[in-house]
Order: sequence, then structure tokens, then C-alpha cells
Amino acid sequence: MSQLEVRIYYEDTDHGGVVYHANYLKYMERGRTEALRDLGFEQVTLAEHNDVVFAVRHTDIHYLRPALFDDLITITTDLVEAKGARMVFKQRASRQSKILVEADVVVACISKAGKPKRIPQPLLDKIK
Repeated sequence: MSQLEVRIYYEDTDHGGVVYHANYLKYMERGRTEALRDLGFEQVTLAEHNDVVFAVRHTDIHYLRPALFDDLITITTDLVEAKGARMVFKQRASRQSKILVEADVVVACISKAGKPKRIPQPLLDKIK
């Protein structure tokens, strides 16, 4: 499990001070990047040395409560499955103990040329 704190700025919100829905996808992208970094893997290094990049294949997202201007929210990222060329993440945005947004995100592992590629073994070993 990895956690990332995100402050909500005015630019993240609509005129009513509510976070625009698409911004949660950005926060979750940051959460997945930091989760990989927590495991010791930089995406730039994976791309340069392993010809591996990641692409979101599917997202199932549920908006439960709004985040508001100046909130400090936590993005929690759990990697629940990794095999072959895909990883499945369970992610949540929360404020204190209240879940605001939940998402299941399926990520494909691909080459820089866009072809499916197996998850590098060192990453799989670290995950397990």
C-alpha cells in the first residue's frame, strides 16, 4: 500500500470550490507513480532500461463525496494483481477517514512502440 497526500488548489475546482471529476484521475496517476517509486522503480528508468511504459486500459471509478478547495486528501494505492502484461490497482481518495472516490484501474505494460510486454521480472519479484 502506498499513500500520497494532495492539497486541493483553486485550479483543481469549479467555480463552486468542488474538485472537477477528471482531476481525480490525475491524482490517481500520481499515486500509481509513487507506489512504483516506493517499490524502488522509477518509470523513466523502466522505459530507458527495460523498454517498458504503462498505459491505463480500463478504469471503474465511483464518486461518493466531493473534495473541496483547500482540502488535504490522501490517495491510497494498492496493487492487487500483477501478471503477464497487466497490473490491477485499487485506489481511493479520502479526506480524514471518509472515502471520497474509489477506483479500480487496469494498467497495461507495453513497449515504447506500443506492443504488449511482460512486466519486468525484478518488478514482479518486488511486488510478491
